[in-house]
Parts: sequence; C-alpha cells; structure tokens
Amino acid sequence: MIKLGEIQSLTIERRAEHGVYLKDLESGGEVLLPRKYVSEDMHTGESVEVFVYKDSEDRLVATTEKPLLTVGKFALLKVVQVNSTGAFLDWGLVEKNLLVPFGNQKQRMVEGQSYLVGLYEDRVTHRLAGTARLAVMLEDAAGRLAEGEAVEIIVWEKTDLGVKVIINQKYSGLIYHNEIFRKLRTGDSLMAYVKTVRGDGKVDISLNPPGYAAVEPNAQQILDKLEKSGGFFPATDKSDPEEIKKHFAMSKKLFKKSIGALYKQRLIDIREDGIWRVGNNGG
Repeated sequence: MIKLGEIQSLTIERRAEHGVYLKDLESGGEVLLPRKYVSEDMHTGESVEVFVYKDSEDRLVATTEKPLLTVGKFALLKVVQVNSTGAFLDWGLVEKNLLVPFGNQKQRMVEGQSYLVGLYEDRVTHRLAGTARLAVMLEDAAGRLAEGEAVEIIVWEKTDLGVKVIINQKYSGLIYHNEIFRKLRTGDSLMAYVKTVRGDGKVDISLNPPGYAAVEPNAQQILDKLEKSGGFFPATDKSDPEEIKKHFAMSKKLFKKSIGALYKQRLIDIREDGIWRVGNNGG
C-alpha cells in the first residue's frame, strides 16, 4: 500500500512523458515521480526511496526530497506565508509548503517565526496537514517506558512546573524547573532519561542519567572547567547552589557527588578556597 506522508521504497514500473510511475508491489498501487526528480541511473524494476504527498489538485505524487517530518512526527518549522486559510510552513519540500489551518494553531502564527508542529492525515479530506495542538497526537506512555531508560526528546514548551518535552516522537514528558541547568529552546533535540513513569501515564524526565552514571560526564565537565581556569576554581561543596548552576550547569547535589568521585580518584584536591587540579599549583 502506498503510504501518504511517509518515506517508502517503491519500484520503478514504467517511464512516461512527465516522469516515471512507481509501484507498490504488494498492493499494486502506482504514483508518479515527476521528471525533475528522475535521474539517469534510475531503471525499470529498481527500487527508489520517496516521500508521498498530495499536489494542489489532490493527486498523489512522489518526491525524492526528504521532508523535515513525516506522519505522526514532530519538528520545528518556519512560517513562510500566512493567508486567509492558515499558515504555510517550510517542511523541506520545494513544490509544496505545509498548511497549518487556523483551527490547529494555539496562537496565530506569524510569518518568519518558527513553531513546533506535528504532521497528520486529515480523516475527512485525506490530506496532510500540520498542527500546533500536539497533545492530541501523543500516546499514553503507561507500560511503554522504563525508569532509567535513555530516550530522545524534543523540547516542547514551558509550564509553571517545568518544560514539557516530546519523548521518542510519541509521548509527553516533563522536566522540572529545579532539574534544568542549561538553556532549553523549543525544538531542541537531545538525549535524556526517564526518571519516573506515574500511574496515570505521565512521565518525569531527567537530563542526567540515573544514579552514579551521571557522575562521569559531569566530573569531566568539572575537569574541563579547571583546565580552562588554570587548574583552580573557587567552588566547593559549600558554594551557593545558584553559583554552581551558573558555572557548571548542574545541581549542587550532583556537583558534590562529582567532585567527591574526582577526589577519590586523586584527580583534584578540595580546599577551603576552592578545588585544585592535582598537579597544578600545589595539587
């Protein structure tokens, strides 16, 4: 079956004046790959990877261009035009921009601004459309994620409690404000870890791996800071939490655990005036 809004491999069936027709061998369905996307090394019977969407006349058409998102996925896209229908966003296809109708906008989109949107197939029109109302596209995470599991997240939006994120392009999660020690911008993609999966399916996310595993990368960060500052930095386990957050982008608890690990490895010396790299200035 030819899948609207997805990247798929289809077989070159025959050539035509306007391009080549691609066939799904399982269903027998065909779709045109316009001539502008046909290269000389494409031959009948071979497979080609394409994205399928609908043109302005509501016909299925294929392209070898890769969009920034596919059906059920999310991405940060820029608005290139706004008219009486809605906002049109650049999603990586030259021939067609992605429409986000006004009803799918949480706030009126502005030309030149970027927004996190999801792609779906409208059940009535069977056309592809974008939406900024992301919650309706997300699934219940209960029983599908394990505590401590490494996941990919996309930063979604700020709330009173913290920052909402999209987990593995499927689920909603939250990073609490007091556990954020770096700047997060909407659309940022990064690795994170499942901290808690609640009974109601809500997921708490941490930017640091659980337990002692968090020490190693943060300990290295402290060593890098010492290297840049000549082997000494005026911070100890008694320093103000906000100062630690400012200079090391981590909580005081994690900082204390990290310098403790470094001290045990005899890589640093902890003194009243700060921490010294062993081998620097009397370390």
